[in-house]
Amino acid sequence: MSPPLALILSFATVVMLVLLAVAARRLLGVTFGAFRTAVAAVLAFALTGPMLSPVMAQFQSTGTGSDSGFGALWVLVLVVMCIVLLPMVILVVAEALVPSGSVPGPIEVARSLRGRISRARRYSQITRIAFRHGLGPYLRGRGDRLDDRGGRVRLARALRGALDDGGVTFVKLGQVLSTRRDLLPAEFVEELGTLQDRAAPAPWEQVEQVLVAELGGPVDEVFAEFDRSPLASASIAQAYAARLRTGESVVVKVQRPAIRAVVARDLDIVARLARTLEARTRWGRALGLRVLADGFAAAIREELDFRVEAGNMAAVAASGGGAVAYPSPYAELCTERVLVMERLVGEPLSGAIERGHERGHELARTLLGCLLRQVLVEGVFHADPHPGNIMLLRDGTLGLLDFGSVGRLDASVRAALQRFLVAMNRQDPLGVTDALLEVVPRPEEIDEAALERAMGQFMARHLAPGGASVVMFTNLFKIVTEYGLAVPPEVAAVFRALATLEGTLVALAPGFDLIEEARAFAGRHLAEQLNATSLKDEVTHELATLLPMLRRLPRRVERIASAAEHGRFSMNVRLLADERDRRFITGVLHQVVLTVLGATAGIMGVVLLGTDGGPQVLPRVISLYELIGFNLLVISAILALRVLVGVFRRDGL
Repeated sequence: MSPPLALILSFATVVMLVLLAVAARRLLGVTFGAFRTAVAAVLAFALTGPMLSPVMAQFQSTGTGSDSGFGALWVLVLVVMCIVLLPMVILVVAEALVPSGSVPGPIEVARSLRGRISRARRYSQITRIAFRHGLGPYLRGRGDRLDDRGGRVRLARALRGALDDGGVTFVKLGQVLSTRRDLLPAEFVEELGTLQDRAAPAPWEQVEQVLVAELGGPVDEVFAEFDRSPLASASIAQAYAARLRTGESVVVKVQRPAIRAVVARDLDIVARLARTLEARTRWGRALGLRVLADGFAAAIREELDFRVEAGNMAAVAASGGGAVAYPSPYAELCTERVLVMERLVGEPLSGAIERGHERGHELARTLLGCLLRQVLVEGVFHADPHPGNIMLLRDGTLGLLDFGSVGRLDASVRAALQRFLVAMNRQDPLGVTDALLEVVPRPEEIDEAALERAMGQFMARHLAPGGASVVMFTNLFKIVTEYGLAVPPEVAAVFRALATLEGTLVALAPGFDLIEEARAFAGRHLAEQLNATSLKDEVTHELATLLPMLRRLPRRVERIASAAEHGRFSMNVRLLADERDRRFITGVLHQVVLTVLGATAGIMGVVLLGTDGGPQVLPRVISLYELIGFNLLVISAILALRVLVGVFRRDGL
């Protein structure tokens, strides 16, 4: 065979395959993947020869193979329809045996393989880090006894070193654990607390590359002065002191180089582990680990974009009170990986905690009032108030840093939280339960009486004189999860922020009466809400909303009474008003009509095939009745396959 002829035949084959695939998909009315459709077309094309051979042999044996009349054309149409039917049958059978999406395609397999290799490398790296820091014996269950303080100290140091070397995600995990005094011994809390602002710094050469790439020029051209030694080195970024060419002292926060790929791998590992634990363990399902892992991942991804942090900083500063200072960002110099902000001069609060500050109770009261006002009044709050994110300024005031994690609450949630706090202040279990069920989505089945008793016991334990307030917010969150209440992410951020602040306040001011201060804030806030001016404004707003309805109400009542008096009162109910209901009913009717038409065509085809006589389309080969019967059977098969593919696929309707 000459090359041009081979090329023409190859092109014709490709065109035939494409036409088969397009025809099969159009007749079935369902979208299939390109790989599955192509395989079905190739198999159908391969089966065409064996299936057509008996038909062609029949033509040749009867001497009608060269008939060029309309009869041969009709038969050719029937053969083409049968050929198109082949890929349809293959696609429907494949959908019944291996539904679409149940097996990944070749592209997904290749991506998954790369992901598996990347995760395996990361698993290996994490394991080496753990063994290098001496965690191997503990992983094998042969480490020091944890009831000995020396053993706890050694394990805490090893864990802190491993988390620090593990990267951003694991440092964040250590930061979260350092605030959970209810879960970890003091040795672990103290050691993991050093992860807040003492992570190993990245080399200046790598940091400079990030600055040049983000700011579009050399560092010395953008800033008048720039100190190459970092002020602080955290898990995601490092902070440097600098001075703008306009004279302002600023802090430049630079994202650590090449952390995004590592964070992506780590978050994938965390998500897979959370899904596995939620599927296989009762406590994992009770805690909703998959949702928590998704929230953790979203928070970290948000922290990787410093433009979001600059916006958060401006929002919190606009809504915060005057008792706490907030740095102002320089928006024109803020990019995805660089944040330039006003410099607050002072020291981290963690240093004051270590020394024991004489104004600890006053500072603790200021912090609590600041966060409660942000949550309950303004609706924009700092979601990670650990000691490393709080500064004690030279003038004795407090400053908040690191706005990568900021929560937002709408007015309805804030109002429900206010009612919750007021009911807690009154020690009213019924009011607390009702307010709590307004904050979180109410499940279909819940034992409200048992939840009310649990809240009563909670308040008796924590709100009574001499009650324990150290783990109050943590125990409240445990009650919420125990009763299967799905906590929205924004409300979970409130609980997490309060639990974090709880540990900070206890460390800053030992013996600080958190309950009494929260009650005092509730009393002041309630007084603000109930003063004469605010009540007058609220009543005016409600009346303005109700007035149009009240003006229309008498006329509507009159029309209803008149219609009832004269026997014309009726009610109109619009069925299937929802578009989703109409779409579902239309799909069901479509399937029923196709089934009836397919069955009718099949029965008619069988009847015609059993009928003798009739005009001969091809002498001694096929009559007109038989030809019409075969065509009806093919049409019946097409309709039946279209119905079946709708049965096997959810999106078939």
